[in-house]
Amino acid sequence: MGGAIDHVGLQARLGPQRLAAVDLASGWRWTYGELDAAIARCVRVLVERGVGLGDRVVSLARNRVELAILHLACARIGAIYTPLNWRLSAAEILALVQDAEPRLVVGDHELQRVGLDGLSLDLLAGEIEAASPLDLGPFDRDRPSLILYTSGTSGRPKGVLLSERNLDQTAQNFGRLGRVTHESVFLNDAPMFHVIGLVTCVRPAMLHGGTILVSDGFEPARTLARLGDPALSATHYFGVPQMAHALRAHPLFDADRLRGLTAIFTGGAPHPAADIRAWLADGIPIVDGFGMSEAGTVFGMPVDIAAIDARAGSAGVAMPGVFSRIVDADGRDCPPDVAGELLLKGENLFSDYWRRPEETAKAFDAEGWFHTGDIARADAEGFHWLVDRKKDMFISGGENVYPAEIEAALAGHPAIAECAVVGLPDARWGEIGCLVVVTRPGLTLSHDEVLAHLEPRLARYKLPKFTTPMDALPRTGTGKVQKTVLREQLLERSLA
Repeated sequence: MGGAIDHVGLQARLGPQRLAAVDLASGWRWTYGELDAAIARCVRVLVERGVGLGDRVVSLARNRVELAILHLACARIGAIYTPLNWRLSAAEILALVQDAEPRLVVGDHELQRVGLDGLSLDLLAGEIEAASPLDLGPFDRDRPSLILYTSGTSGRPKGVLLSERNLDQTAQNFGRLGRVTHESVFLNDAPMFHVIGLVTCVRPAMLHGGTILVSDGFEPARTLARLGDPALSATHYFGVPQMAHALRAHPLFDADRLRGLTAIFTGGAPHPAADIRAWLADGIPIVDGFGMSEAGTVFGMPVDIAAIDARAGSAGVAMPGVFSRIVDADGRDCPPDVAGELLLKGENLFSDYWRRPEETAKAFDAEGWFHTGDIARADAEGFHWLVDRKKDMFISGGENVYPAEIEAALAGHPAIAECAVVGLPDARWGEIGCLVVVTRPGLTLSHDEVLAHLEPRLARYKLPKFTTPMDALPRTGTGKVQKTVLREQLLERSLA
């Protein structure tokens, strides 16, 4: 009798004894045959709990393999898996639960922390183990199987609806740029409520018959030990640039122990060229790319040290099946090396924002192009650079100023641990730039020192008018600086 052949189901037929997944916290291991059977048993558990077509299943939990099993079981049913960011406050999480209106909530100790009723993941794992498999037959890959809530850097998070066909495209796109094969082993530290942790670190491996090693969180010393452990044989590691920086800065960092890696892949935030080249000098490809919840993997650099070095800081080229344009304010295509808004089209693109028809309509133009809100430029060979978020740009004295450009120029300053620039209202210039800096321990930095560093590197109109020290920058759960929060904090200070 034929089954619902997703990638795990196919690999279970091609190589049932191949290792599919390891849960590093518990030590549990699944071959492809066992993982396929676990998903089929999870289907039974969900159906018996009343989960059906279009129902939402919310999870609130630290990483474990069962979260991937749960998502794939939802896909076979036609339900919509909805993982929530456990780093949010209780009020924020409860608001998302209210928005999702789930049929079922599952989770770990995070449920108690926020006062949310739900099924323990440990109990669910027991139920899955005891259940008999349920095969519902082939399923429609165009049905939504996932809601990913955006990180909400600019207001209330939106639920991005993604189908299995969308996720297949991301698996193919990352698989191509990342040289993923049946021998690939992904160490997954990235949180599985985010596109990197749930999709990019899982689906390409499942597509090719590789292995995922699921970790319950990022700890630099532990991650370095695992990446250098020949028994684990990790080949792929994906994280945000802050994670890569923490690995290099750790006293246990030893480049020689990481030679087995195909590459370390980064995305989700700007990655300074100097940091990239430091990895390259150690002989380790650090492959930057660009993706988003709404589109999965979009651009990527080659896994080639010389090619990366030649364009350090670039997000790379578009993957097959991803169509992109860069347009000016009037919607005209920009020539090479001229910045404009990035537009996308392709099977990787989401269909809707959950219950937000007006937001969905605003996101797509009449020809079906998705307006990302990101400012980018591309060279004549098709390599892309992300300049900034459109909403973060400010206009000072009639000139467009991109904060990310200023931040990149400061990335190599010895006194700066991290920094961010935001535009604030000004009676004379319309808006002015304010630089917020977190200095390295024991160091200070004056505004004059900032200007001395920037003046040889940037046009005068781009120079910030003020420099403000802070202990830490407000960030989302995925490492992005919350410019909206930062701007509000600065305005409150100025009024105080």
